[in-house]
Amino acid sequence: MDIATLVGLIGGIAMVLMAMVLGGSVLTFIDAPSILIVVVGTHFIVMMKYSLGDFLSAAGSGMKVLTFKSPNYDELIESIVELADMARKSGLLALEGAEISDPFMKKGISLLVDGHDGDVVRSILEKDMRMASTRHKQSAGIFKSMADIAPAMGMIGTLVGLVAMLSNMDDPKSIGPAMAVALLTTLYGAIMANMVGIPIADKLILRDGEESTARSLIIDGLLGIQAGQNPRVIEQVLHGYLAEGKRPTAEE
Repeated sequence: MDIATLVGLIGGIAMVLMAMVLGGSVLTFIDAPSILIVVVGTHFIVMMKYSLGDFLSAAGSGMKVLTFKSPNYDELIESIVELADMARKSGLLALEGAEISDPFMKKGISLLVDGHDGDVVRSILEKDMRMASTRHKQSAGIFKSMADIAPAMGMIGTLVGLVAMLSNMDDPKSIGPAMAVALLTTLYGAIMANMVGIPIADKLILRDGEESTARSLIIDGLLGIQAGQNPRVIEQVLHGYLAEGKRPTAEE
């Protein structure tokens, strides 16, 4: 569970709701026509820009933002060094029965056990990495499109509300609902863009960077194993992926 995303989402929604409550009643800020124009309308317009499969896939990626676990580079390095020790003592075939939790690393070990050379292993794994990154960036682009379109739909709703209000100036009872549509669509558009679209798009890009770094680390480690490098050398090379303050000192 991504605590920062969860806390940020709940905190942001709570602050908006608190402001609504302090300003009167939450029900004042709920308007069905405004929701249809902004929320439903935005989804349909975004769907026009992409295929249905890509659109639905992005929805799944958005949900995973809350459950995504950042890779632990220390644990990855430790696992690779253990595998390197095993391969150095018993050969690459000994890795076939090793317990590996990371699917990407497991695929790489399978390629090593099958006897593929380093260039083939690198080519296959880097292609997988690029394709995964492309999917992540596409999902982020869909949420960015949502952030761009939602305010525009809010403006459309505002114009619809103003037209309705101006065309019924002789009926005082219709002015209030028309003004509500005019103002609430702008509010919904701003909320949808700045509290949903932009944060999720940015978090997906961040996660893509973290995953790509972890997979690059795994590729370098596996190629070191395939080349028969000393496990301590592999460990030192992989420590380059850690932040400078988290790298072990020479004494360690």
